Amino acid sequence: MRVNGGKVKGLRLKGAVSSGTRATTERARAAIFNILPGELYQEGRVLDLFAGSGSLGIEALSLGAGWVDFVEWDRRQCQVIRTNLQTTGLLASGEVHCADVGRLLDRLTQRYHLVLMDPPYAIEELGPVLEKLGEEDGPIEEWGMLVVGHSRFIELLPEYSALRRVSQRRYGDNAVDFYKKIGPDDED
Repeated sequence: MRVNGGKVKGLRLKGAVSSGTRATTERARAAIFNILPGELYQEGRVLDLFAGSGSLGIEALSLGAGWVDFVEWDRRQCQVIRTNLQTTGLLASGEVHCADVGRLLDRLTQRYHLVLMDPPYAIEELGPVLEKLGEEDGPIEEWGMLVVGHSRFIELLPEYSALRRVSQRRYGDNAVDFYKKIGPDDED
């Protein structure tokens, strides 16, 4: 697995060491960052939930994100993320939080321009996490984006709180949904 673009393009990343951890494919990562407008996250804050190897957040850093918070519950995978950040020279541009995503969302005080998440396929009910992310006082900035990778066999809703799906793509068994957070004055 390699970084697809940006300042550390081509560097090899360490992958999953824990069973149940599935890295976002290089193809899906490349597609996500080809779709997202760079000005959304460049120099901005990014949150990588269910980070696994950290490949999504590291791709964002390589492409110009100012800071990434990585959240992963498995301690061995947290060490993989730290190793990948060190290997790429991006260790000073992010922090690894070894914690449960649901619990950490209640404690976050930062706001993010972009939230990336590609949870294990075994987690079939993503609704509560997506609702929390979409809350008006949640961690996503107004007009910020949420990108959710998931099994194509799981159908996500078109709206979660203030999040509105703006695009959905399929890559083999993978699906990627793009949500934009709208402001309270933009409600239909």
